[in-house]
Amino acid sequence: MPPPGPIITRLLASLPNALKKTMSVRWVTFDCFGTLVDWHSGFAAILRPIVGDRTAELLRAYHSFERQIEAERPHKLYAEVLTTALLLAARKTGASLSESQARSLPEAWASLPVFPDVESELAALRKAGYKLAVLTNCDEALFEQTAHCFLESFDAVVTAERVQDYKPSLSHFRFFSRTSGVDHADWVHVVCSWFHDIAPARKFGIYRIWLDRDGTGEDAATASRRLSSAKGLAEAIAQMHSGQGILFRP
Repeated sequence: MPPPGPIITRLLASLPNALKKTMSVRWVTFDCFGTLVDWHSGFAAILRPIVGDRTAELLRAYHSFERQIEAERPHKLYAEVLTTALLLAARKTGASLSESQARSLPEAWASLPVFPDVESELAALRKAGYKLAVLTNCDEALFEQTAHCFLESFDAVVTAERVQDYKPSLSHFRFFSRTSGVDHADWVHVVCSWFHDIAPARKFGIYRIWLDRDGTGEDAATASRRLSSAKGLAEAIAQMHSGQGILFRP
């Protein structure tokens, strides 16, 4: 009988990789505001009593200033971004808005509602064994308020304050990849914003599902899958991992 040493050595050498593959953790990460939380209606509800029928115009102008301020250095907390961008948008549109009124947005942050199609899908993903995380452009204090709006806590949260950067920079993705140790094949990113999330997720080379709630018209081929709402999200992710006719677009 041949000595067992070399055979056992080969078996032991192959065991860690096999176990790693079998026991790998699958993650689903989300942007929060616009994806899980309805910040459009939430913002409007906060601002309408202040600026009335100028609300929609003010919010359209806000978006361009938000991106501009987030790109500035040194890094600003999101609460400051909100207030500054609103004041600049009010100046551009001619809406009457004081600094104290602009601060009403971060001060009422906890009132932003979770979309009604979200909790059932999060529950289904948890039941299927996925870990869930949030990669958000929010800051720590504001997200802490939002966290209480969900039925269960997330397994991980990466804020802009934590990485000192805002998406569409890759800083959130790099930080999460490094700290979670997730393999790209076991990671799906679910988002509403094409600019802030789909484009950088594609660049980073991970699966990405576009919840195109706003119908913004960007090229859906840049996402691994497009949905118009969160309904059916858990099933779509299960199909993606089982390879049922869904192609990964790097």
